[in-house]
Amino acid sequence: MNDRVRTILDQARQLTAKERQELLDLFEVEFASDGEGTPAEIEAAWLDEVERRIEAAERDGTTFIDFDVAMRRARERMR
Repeated sequence: MNDRVRTILDQARQLTAKERQELLDLFEVEFASDGEGTPAEIEAAWLDEVERRIEAAERDGTTFIDFDVAMRRARERMR
């Protein structure tokens, strides 16, 4: 590890837990994400999507199938 990185790491270790989380979130947005928002924004968008899908399923009278039943049917079709 070079001196610049070590200095940054030493400074990060002095942050509070909340500040470290904020730093990690910013790093994720800056370096790891596809630019579509912060982790909190992405999570909020997923929660909105889940609610939208639940409402659509309830409104349209969707019939749900138990996972095990669905897997059995899928395996039968693959034979």
